[in-house]
Amino acid sequence: MASNADFVQYIADQCAGAGEIMVKKMFGDYGIYCDGKIFGLICDDCFYLKPTQQVESVLRTVDLRPPYDGAKAYFFIEEVDDRDYLSLLVRETCRALPEPKPKKKRK
Repeated sequence: MASNADFVQYIADQCAGAGEIMVKKMFGDYGIYCDGKIFGLICDDCFYLKPTQQVESVLRTVDLRPPYDGAKAYFFIEEVDDRDYLSLLVRETCRALPEPKPKKKRK
């Protein structure tokens, strides 16, 4: 089951306080980016964050589960209505993630 476009936009809007948010369709669901870093997934109308130690310490509830069959576990974020909380989680996650690799120019 794919995610509803309205839910995807809602999550992007809720995370907007963290930086420039962008979503990209991936394998029938969505990857979500902040300032060029992929920090989470939106799958089957659920929001998942890449697991980091930094964000684990600020999570209200630690719930690790795979976003799809065969995936590694991510933090499942059930409380998506608190914009300030989501922005904090995104900022902390992105702070812990490495910078994206520069894209190679095509010849």
